[in-house]
Amino acid sequence: MIMKTLADIGEDALIARLVALAPAGEAGEGPGDDCAVMDEGGEMLRLLKTDALVEGVHFLMDADPRAVGWKAVARVMSDFAAMGGVGERFLVTLALPGTMEIGWIEDFYRGMGDCLSRYGARLAGGETCRVPEGSAAVISVAAMGSVARGKAVMRSGGRPGDGIWVTGRLGGSLAGKHLTFLPRVEAGRWIAENLRPTAMMDLSDGLAKDLPRLAKSSGCGFRLERAAVPCMEGCDLAQALGDGEDFELLFTAPADADVSGWGAMFPGLELTRIGELVPEGMGESLEGGWDHFG
Repeated sequence: MIMKTLADIGEDALIARLVALAPAGEAGEGPGDDCAVMDEGGEMLRLLKTDALVEGVHFLMDADPRAVGWKAVARVMSDFAAMGGVGERFLVTLALPGTMEIGWIEDFYRGMGDCLSRYGARLAGGETCRVPEGSAAVISVAAMGSVARGKAVMRSGGRPGDGIWVTGRLGGSLAGKHLTFLPRVEAGRWIAENLRPTAMMDLSDGLAKDLPRLAKSSGCGFRLERAAVPCMEGCDLAQALGDGEDFELLFTAPADADVSGWGAMFPGLELTRIGELVPEGMGESLEGGWDHFG
């Protein structure tokens, strides 16, 4: 019997297999969203998130280490934003070769500090360990945040007829945007408070991968208006769909959602309707985007 490999099944199927093998929380509390949501009573819900950067996958060693540090925190901030919340306390684990230069790590931490300071978060602790010589550096970031009760936005609440919206412009991560993006923390909170969003996530693996995930979580299909997809300057639709690491917000909202206040609140940040959810089994499919094992 030939054993299947990770490359045979891909990332989503792997996650589905693994979460079935261990105790998990109730709906909305366990795996499946950008953050885990913990209800401890009171006005705020607790958000938990973990993420990792791997040398050669998420960054190259010749990249500006301060920009890599920014990205390490900003990726997690983006996940909190996708729930309508904010990040507060961060834990960082470094698994590094002993030959790594001290200066690189110090500048990496300066970059993390830049992002933490901008969004009012703090470093709470972490861990360091060594990897075998020749192995890639691995940086793991875990964090705790919060969102107001009644404002947490999951991936699973979309309904047929909801409009599909995206912030900003897509594509261009391979040209360097993946190191300089701004997590949409303020925008996520505004969306949660003003647009009655039914589902939301951040675009980390590309619209072609993440839109089907959101629709599936909501038990829906989707129709994408390709001509409406906002592309970064110099990028075509294929790049906007598949490059990944946009870290813009993808969300659904009722057809009558009033977005008229967006421009005054976020001048210069576009908000674009790119399609609608349809009943499950209808609509279309998309191919592409980033899969760690595909």
